[in-house]
Amino acid sequence: MILSPRILSKSNKFKAARSLYSSATRQQQAQTKNTLSEEIFASTGKYGAHNYAPIPVAITRGKDIFVWDVEGRRYYDFLSGYSALNQGHCHPKIIDALKTQAERLTLTSRAFYSDALSEYQEYATTLFGYDRILPMNSGAEGGETACKLARKWGYQVKGIPDNQARIVFAENNFWGRTLSACSSSSDPDCYGDYGPYLPGLDMVAYNDLAALEEKLKDPNTCAFMVEPIQGEAGVVVPDAGYLKGVRALCDKYNVLWIADEVQTGLCRTGRMLCVDHDDVRPDMVVLGKALSGGTMPISAVLADDEVMLTMAPGTHGSTFGGNPLACKVAMASLDVLVDEKLAENAENIGQVFRQELKSRLNPDIVSIVRGKGLLNAIVIPTTEDLNAGKVALKLRDNGLLSKPTHENTLRFAPPLTMSHEEIHNCINIIVDTVNSCN
Repeated sequence: MILSPRILSKSNKFKAARSLYSSATRQQQAQTKNTLSEEIFASTGKYGAHNYAPIPVAITRGKDIFVWDVEGRRYYDFLSGYSALNQGHCHPKIIDALKTQAERLTLTSRAFYSDALSEYQEYATTLFGYDRILPMNSGAEGGETACKLARKWGYQVKGIPDNQARIVFAENNFWGRTLSACSSSSDPDCYGDYGPYLPGLDMVAYNDLAALEEKLKDPNTCAFMVEPIQGEAGVVVPDAGYLKGVRALCDKYNVLWIADEVQTGLCRTGRMLCVDHDDVRPDMVVLGKALSGGTMPISAVLADDEVMLTMAPGTHGSTFGGNPLACKVAMASLDVLVDEKLAENAENIGQVFRQELKSRLNPDIVSIVRGKGLLNAIVIPTTEDLNAGKVALKLRDNGLLSKPTHENTLRFAPPLTMSHEEIHNCINIIVDTVNSCN
């Protein structure tokens, strides 16, 4: 192809300008002596939205339980992509499934059938014991889908009058950033300045069966949506018997129980689903995060025919939901959880983790250690000189990454592939770091 003199002139000017810019940038960097990490922090702050306040570490690579920053420093990952990386970073079986399917077929849309979707639906419903699965993308989309199904069921099956259906949520819940999630939140950071809010959404105190019963008595209530353990609220574990009580009350008042297992599910708490600790079965389960092994957004809603078949063709959908790539990745991710017995590992190592922290952490600094499996948190009473954020920075300096859920709470959720030797190394880092804050 022969370029015109005008285009060549513009091209040469662009190259010259780019060279001049690169030279000026290098000179400026040399003068300021910024590290590559600092440059990334500054660039992100300059060009990106300010809807996050990340821990200052610039990650470039991950493998299993470790991540490396752009300067080559290695860290234990104790956030796991907010529990999306239960199988560890870049698990070879999941990555192989991703690469193999990506070279074959990535997307059909639901306008057509696909062999990958058919295989995945049978696999997942058999594994979890529900009649049907509705695949979506993000965890928030999964929650939205469950709410829509609950309203459909409320009108078509329970007989709630048109536009009168109510869904009850636990206070201090967190299930996303959509307008529905904001409308059902008690956190001002989540709902502030996003009104007017979606009607028909109510809240009740978490871990309070008496208060829940009063809400469920309303005949227009179609569902109660709750996290078995409240993750973003600070890994708040309910009393023994709470989930059994939820099941009994929902049965008594003919209300659907939606279990938000996006963060607590998929072996994170020492069982395939967190509700399995109490041997109870919700009417709907929302899954996400680790359903993809941390490779892409994959979510799903599980339910039986009475609920799922209220949706007819054209009443709900997603361009990418159930795409062939996601289906193959999800099956590989679930295979890893089962084959490597990651629920059992999370249960065993989680017990060691909590026992060691409770016995070794300075009680003047850490007032509470709580959790299940490998979803745990410590509570650090906030003072003028100390809070969870400052402890997180000290942990980073000592090679372990975590992030506060609130000003006084640090969540610890490493990949479930961690060994006993590795967890003891991490316990030593946490204990030495926290106790040195005294």
